[in-house]
Amino acid sequence: MSSFVEYLEHRVILEEKYRAGGGSLSAEQVEQYDEIGYVVLDRLLDENDMAKVKQSMSQRVSEIADDLYSNGLITDKHEDSPFETRLAEIFDGLSEQEFLKYGRSWRDRLPGYFDMMSNPKILDAIESLIGPEIYSNPVYNTRPKVPNVSAGAVPWHQDKSYWRDAEAIPVLTSWVALVDANLENGCLHIWPGTHRMKVLSYHEETRTGTGFTETDEKHLVNVEIVPLPVKKGSVIIFNDRILHMSTPNNTSSVRWSLDLRYQPTDQDPMPQHGAGFLARSRIRPHRCARLEDWLAGRSEHEA
Repeated sequence: MSSFVEYLEHRVILEEKYRAGGGSLSAEQVEQYDEIGYVVLDRLLDENDMAKVKQSMSQRVSEIADDLYSNGLITDKHEDSPFETRLAEIFDGLSEQEFLKYGRSWRDRLPGYFDMMSNPKILDAIESLIGPEIYSNPVYNTRPKVPNVSAGAVPWHQDKSYWRDAEAIPVLTSWVALVDANLENGCLHIWPGTHRMKVLSYHEETRTGTGFTETDEKHLVNVEIVPLPVKKGSVIIFNDRILHMSTPNNTSSVRWSLDLRYQPTDQDPMPQHGAGFLARSRIRPHRCARLEDWLAGRSEHEA
């Protein structure tokens, strides 16, 4: 753009196109999100979509197995076990403390994560809710919920409690199921409509040893609990003010999930929480970050 005025005029045109119907969600799905604070996209992703991120997760699992083996804590690295069970088999018989040494969630800067955060199917859905100028928030997490670890059960909370310094920012979570998530292995539970609430008072829980934020009990009155069991490849998009939680994993497999977060580009990029990146832009497509930019911690592509 040769001038700021042209930039603004171009943005108005794009916003009019968006209002006319941008993104991949139906009008009914957008209305559902507005009304109850979340939308479930059943089996949005296929095996090809998930292959690279599962490869990066498997790399981390192998590194953990090597570490445990070299320290004499395991005698079998279970290298031939499938993705769904390997981490559970590795930690079978070990303490919760051994598991938590590696973190209750992972935020590795590996290529598979960028591939998933940049997935067009996810970005198309997000575009329906916030428009075509999309920033991938730096707070993303892998959730390896293994059996018999109390940190697998996440208490009632609002995601925004983790970034109160950015309370006004509408950050959307895209929760990706990499295996079937059900009542037995600890699927997501949500309280519809609570996205219209302010950020409620909370405290740091002490049961799991991880310091999850937990909404104060005085707010948890007449709770409407809606469990959201979903199939592998499904995506749940929800507002960061909505109250949600998850239950323990009572199976012998790992409940693998990934939560990604997106926001409009004209909001605070929250650099104090890490390095996010420009994921989609109709106005500045040439500045969208590429893998090499993200690996180097750059938020945009420098042409």
